[in-house]
Amino acid sequence: MDILGYSASGWLPSVLYLLLLVFLALRSRQKAESATFTALIQGAIFVILVIHGIALHDSVFTPQGFVFGFAQDLSLIAWVGLAFYWFQSWFLPIASLRWLVLCFALVCSVLPLLFSGTLISPTAVSDPWFKGHFIVATISVGLLSLAAMHALLMNIQDRALHRQLSVAPDGYVANWLEDLPPLMTMESLLFNLLYVGFALLSLTVFSGLLFSQTLFGKPLVFDHKTIFALISWFLFAGLLIARWRVGLRGRSAVRWVLGAYTALLLAYVGSRFVLEVILQRV
Repeated sequence: MDILGYSASGWLPSVLYLLLLVFLALRSRQKAESATFTALIQGAIFVILVIHGIALHDSVFTPQGFVFGFAQDLSLIAWVGLAFYWFQSWFLPIASLRWLVLCFALVCSVLPLLFSGTLISPTAVSDPWFKGHFIVATISVGLLSLAAMHALLMNIQDRALHRQLSVAPDGYVANWLEDLPPLMTMESLLFNLLYVGFALLSLTVFSGLLFSQTLFGKPLVFDHKTIFALISWFLFAGLLIARWRVGLRGRSAVRWVLGAYTALLLAYVGSRFVLEVILQRV
């Protein structure tokens, strides 16, 4: 059966994400999560990740060649972010991030069905150097996306603590915020994500700069994608240096993370969106 021109199986990850979110929404907030319930949710997320990952692989690495676009990019970013959340949540108290990453994954998993992308290269799928660069780039942006969501959560938590955000005392948001770890712990988790994400981003950016001809089949061009990628790299580097030298933290660190991530999105997603949707070019 086809839905909007796509095989029904292509919609399966989106449907499963939605069902899981509905299940979580219907669960009573008055009950603490048991170990069995947590394991059940973790198992469900793992199954959906596998199905989503297979669907993404088949839609990007096709028999015709490497097919890509802003929708595939966002879906991959969401997949990596959720996968990293799933792994970390076994060891760290980050259950409150679950709603954010699942909602993000739901929205992004629908996009490739609505925007099919374009054939970038008929030969890149067989080039191990290109595949390696692509995988590292996707993981780095995915981790930094999770860090950006974590920073947003910290901002909400901080504003609520300082009474700058109106929250009903016994409402869902209040209960959700109470489940969060202390801000100090949240900040430590944020920078752990940033350290790993920045290391992979550095490998991505500089491998692209040095081996552009090998990876992409064309010499390096300082277009808007390259410029925004470099701006993002310098912003993340500045953030980590400021953290090391002067102990940057709190709202300043959160704003810096969100600014650097915005530049990163403009580089890796915004460029494709402008070409495909606005200019309608490959």
